Amino acid sequence: MPGRTGYAAIAAHYRQKIQSGDLQPGDTMPSLRQVCDEFNVAQTTANRAFRMLKMEGLTIPKAGVGTIVAGPASNNIATRVALHAATGKALDDGETSQILEVGTTGADELIASRLDVAPGTPVHMRRRLVSRGGVPVHVSTSYYPAYVIAVTPELTQPTSTGGSRELAAERLGVEQEKVLEEVTSRHATDQEKAALGLTEKNVPVTQVVRTVTLADGRVVEVAVKVAGGSTILRWTTSLRPKA
Repeated sequence: MPGRTGYAAIAAHYRQKIQSGDLQPGDTMPSLRQVCDEFNVAQTTANRAFRMLKMEGLTIPKAGVGTIVAGPASNNIATRVALHAATGKALDDGETSQILEVGTTGADELIASRLDVAPGTPVHMRRRLVSRGGVPVHVSTSYYPAYVIAVTPELTQPTSTGGSRELAAERLGVEQEKVLEEVTSRHATDQEKAALGLTEKNVPVTQVVRTVTLADGRVVEVAVKVAGGSTILRWTTSLRPKA
């Protein structure tokens, strides 16, 4: 790759291959020597590129083998908000979103308490399957209060909007301010196993319940994301104090 010898460019090259599916989970990455020869760089440059991929959760070391591609990764909401702001879409390269179900349902206790409504209150739901490189990553079911649907009727249709929360926040004229993400483990339901391609009888999954609040204190979305055990859930939190 003439002219692309920086460690960031090398990392981007392999990141694209992983996200597109050219490199699959479990595949062995080239050795540092092979990277040096291909890109005509020093080993320190190749090592920095591989360290970047490891820090992003895209690769992991494997004893006796070297570096391998990690299982599919599911970005957190902060990453998706940043992606939408930069590109106009909340999905990363190589990701696809398939709407599985839309409709109105009575809020159960988990959803009702976070939307601050009584259990059984009708709320709108959208269930989608997100895949990366053709591999199912997670099933996510979003629940919206009536005032969100009033300004974003598109959410009642079985088509992707490219950023449902962003669209709702824009229509409401209020920015997204914070998200609470609660992580637990449980066994997958039959519906979740079918969507994620899980075949064992009792399959442990990771459940992330996120509650997104607007700057005016209203909740714009409560979502339940379910990922199989091979999926990496990634969070990046800044440790620098705010100016």
